[in-house]
Amino acid sequence: MKIGVFDSGLGGLLIFKEIIKVLPQYDYVYLGDNARVPYGGRSNETIYKFTLQSVDFLFKKNCQFVILACNSASSVALKKIQQDYLPKNYFDRRVLGVIVPTIESLDLKSSKNKLIGIIGTKATISSNFYKKEIKKINPKTKVIQKPT
Repeated sequence: MKIGVFDSGLGGLLIFKEIIKVLPQYDYVYLGDNARVPYGGRSNETIYKFTLQSVDFLFKKNCQFVILACNSASSVALKKIQQDYLPKNYFDRRVLGVIVPTIESLDLKSSKNKLIGIIGTKATISSNFYKKEIKKINPKTKVIQKPT
């Protein structure tokens, strides 16, 4: 199986490196959209359009699975791609983001994590995706977000 990893810039290379460590048996295609970086200050429509173009590119490279290693793309475009685009165009392929696994790596049910700070792009923070997902796990956790 071939897995595609996408980021709007270079930060996704760190995620890509860790994925390869954990899953070395797969073939990979990495796509960094350095020509249009950064995504975070762009409109949601533009982020969706650019992300969709990148996902299509990776599917055309025979990737069965794509990981959005970009917080802006994960927070703005992922659900729409999963719910609207994939069922109509690539029902047998999957796209996942980095936000839910990041949140799952935290021990949010522990009493130690009463306050979580999130810094991110304007698009990531204004989507409130992190905050919503954290609150699903522990509604008592206070989340402070700041765009950078």
